Amino acid sequence: MTEKAIIAMSGGVDSSAAALLMLKNGYECVGATMQLFHNEDAGIPRERSCCSLDDVSDAKAVASKLGMLHYVFNFSDTFREKVMQHFADSYARGMTPNPCIDCNRHLKFDLMVQRMRQMEFDYVVTGHYARVEYDSSMGRYLLKKGVDEAKDQSYVLYTLTQEQLRHVRFPLGTFRKSEIRELAEKHGFVNAHKKESQDICFVPDGDYAAFLERFTGHKAVPGEFTDTSGNVIGMHHGIEHYTIGQRRGLGISAGHPVYVCGIVPEKNQVIVGERMDLFADTLVAEDVNLISLPSLDTPVRVAAKIRYRHPEQPAVAWMEDGKLYVKFDEPQRAITPGQAVVLYQGDTVIGGGTISGGCN
Repeated sequence: MTEKAIIAMSGGVDSSAAALLMLKNGYECVGATMQLFHNEDAGIPRERSCCSLDDVSDAKAVASKLGMLHYVFNFSDTFREKVMQHFADSYARGMTPNPCIDCNRHLKFDLMVQRMRQMEFDYVVTGHYARVEYDSSMGRYLLKKGVDEAKDQSYVLYTLTQEQLRHVRFPLGTFRKSEIRELAEKHGFVNAHKKESQDICFVPDGDYAAFLERFTGHKAVPGEFTDTSGNVIGMHHGIEHYTIGQRRGLGISAGHPVYVCGIVPEKNQVIVGERMDLFADTLVAEDVNLISLPSLDTPVRVAAKIRYRHPEQPAVAWMEDGKLYVKFDEPQRAITPGQAVVLYQGDTVIGGGTISGGCN
């Protein structure tokens, strides 16, 4: 019996190539584009995000060229609650979230897998640069890095569960981006050379504070800048304007560079200090998901990433009382609450969690 796959098509070249590769491998495929939000709801022009009508049109054009049916699934209510609202709530708590991780977790690999079951299909397919392998000796599905290290997206996929890994496919994981563009051009895809979005889809101009004001209806509340000793040294424009490690745009005349070292939402304070004050060798993370290992009851040597573009760093990781602790061999700069820490052994993802704090 031919296996069936739903291709999550964003309108970009990667998901289009994923559809082509699955068809070439003999799967019965349909395309599906997620309607995540209405641009007007986020206060941005209709054409300025990855959810634009042009993107849906591009996805439909590729699906038609490949002889596939194409659907548009309206997931906007869940996206608003699980991604946009979580983004706003996190900033209000002085945290810096990664909404791409939340979108993958709650939309692409939760709702899409549910829809897959409802349609009696076998797999959800995306254009992520990552790989899934089954280790029969461990009886576990493994998430691995994509072959193209410059494009590897395993970091934003660490929340995948064993059941989800069983039903997802990443056909681009063994390819390089240049090969994918060549493949798309060869087959005449309208998006073969489409520019990639580097921004958060619902904040395409990068002005997070302005989005939060539009989304929540609340203006940012000014408060105090303090030094690491608690002395007031100036006034800030609202904690939503700042993140750990920030140097530019502080408006503080200290005679030397100062950096955001902490955010205290309950006091509406932003703590600034010297560059050395940004470094810590240990972090704590919560909301942990493990993939390659069933538990981390004893310390394990790992390589850890604390941001998407952060180079992996050698460390020791373990869990206590449901929390993940990571102690680095060398202190790391700007460990940021709200971001994800993801653990690796070689090219295999051990798991990860949401950073709640850093310390020495």
